[in-house]
Parts: sequence; C-alpha cells; structure tokens
Amino acid sequence: MAHAKDHDYHILNPSIWPLLGAVAGFVMLFGAVAWMADGVPIFGLFSITGPWLFLIGFVAVLYTMFGWWREVVIESHVGDHTGVVRIGLRYGFILFIMSEVMFFVAWFWTFFKPALYPMNEYAGSEYVPPEFYAVDAFHLPLINTLILLLSGCAVTWAHHALVHGGPRKDIKNGLLIAVVLGLLFTGIQAYEYSYLLYKGWAFGEDAFFSAFFMATGFHGAHVIIGTIFLFVCYLRAARGDFTAEKHVGFEAAAWYWHFVDVVWLFLFFAVYVWGVSVFAG
Repeated sequence: MAHAKDHDYHILNPSIWPLLGAVAGFVMLFGAVAWMADGVPIFGLFSITGPWLFLIGFVAVLYTMFGWWREVVIESHVGDHTGVVRIGLRYGFILFIMSEVMFFVAWFWTFFKPALYPMNEYAGSEYVPPEFYAVDAFHLPLINTLILLLSGCAVTWAHHALVHGGPRKDIKNGLLIAVVLGLLFTGIQAYEYSYLLYKGWAFGEDAFFSAFFMATGFHGAHVIIGTIFLFVCYLRAARGDFTAEKHVGFEAAAWYWHFVDVVWLFLFFAVYVWGVSVFAG
C-alpha cells in the first residue's frame, strides 16, 4: 500500500547493499585475476587458484543486484518514487548510459588506432597485420544486425502500448519478442565466434584479434544483460506493474536496449565492413 508523503524526496533507510556489492565486486575481480594468472600467493603462505573465488564473488554480485533492485521496486509500490524521485532516477540512468558510451569509445579507439596511425611497437619493427580468414559482413553479421534492429522495434511497440494505454498483451508480447530476438542474437554470435576460432582466429596474440573480440565481446555481454533486463520487465508487466505515468524501470530497459542497438550499428560498419577489409589488406 502506498503511504502519504509530505515532501517530494525519498529519504533512504540504512542499507547493507552498497557494502555487500563492493565486497562482492572485489572478491569477483580478485578471483578472476587469480584464475587467469594461475594463482596468486597470499603472504607467502598459500596460493589462490582456480575459478572458485571468482564464482563466489559472481554469485554474491548477482544476489546483491537482485536484492537491491527488489527493494527499489518495493519502494515504488509504497509510494516513495514521487515525480521528483523519478526524474532523478532517469537522470541517473542517462549518466550511466553516457559512461557506457565512453567505455565503448575506448574500445573503438583501440580498434581504429593501429589502422589509422600505425606505429612501431618495438624499436626497429613495424606492426604487420596477420593473415586471417576475412569475415563476410553481409552474412551472419548482417543477419544479427537485422535481428537486433527488429528487437528494438519490438521494445518500441511495447513502450508505445504502455504509454498510450494499449492492451496489456501488447506490452507483454513486445517484450517477449525482444527477449527471444536477444537470445537469438547471442546464439548466432556464439556460433560466429566458434567458427572464427575454427578458421584460425585467436583471443589475443594480435592487435586486431584483441580489439575485435574485446569490442564485439563486451557488446555481446551488454546484449545478455539487456536481455535479462527486458525479461525482468516482462515478468513485472505480466504481474501488472507499470502504468502510463510510472514506468521508470521499463524506460531504463528500453533506453539501454536502444543504446545496445546503436553501438552494434557502429560495430557493424566500423569493424565488419571497414575494419576487416583494412586489416585483411
């Protein structure tokens, strides 16, 4: 039940989630480093190896995300998310997306720099791109581009139905279609990766391979995150959440998904259409 408020702001109660999230993130990062480095010695007494510490931190991060966002949803239901609070949430998510834009700018620059400004990596030597199987941009990459654009259309359909008072089934169907297309995109990208590795590509070992897999791989991770985001919105819409006036969580998911779409368009033209031809000579 919503409760009456005599002000427009949300005064937060003490919460364990920020501290737990920070500890979980540190454990996950430390565990990942120990795993990739084949062990990290601790004060010369013992060595941490294997993926277990990373997995413990990863599960703790997922638990923190679930618990923290569950409390945010509850706060909305009890009336803590006034108009002013909803504006602040929107601004916060916009700033988050801006930080994500700069994150991908760094990977794009890592990709462009060796092609636009080739420099000697070592004294007396010059970077020579390896010979590799050239990807046909208008095969699987184009199919994935169309899939992602169609998923964005489905999200827009659901958003339009929500804002303009359309049938609840249109909201659910639009979100469900977007989720299915997101899963299809991820499956096709996984198949493409396996095929490229079969054709002799490698994770690392070369500037082009590193830039390609880091840029497209991080985008793939964002697709997975966005798919989960949309699926949670689908579950919430199925239980009757979201109204035309109050749907910040839905808006955040839609903005995030459209951001993922736009980044992929840049990746498609910059990496697949232009970059592969440049590095392949």
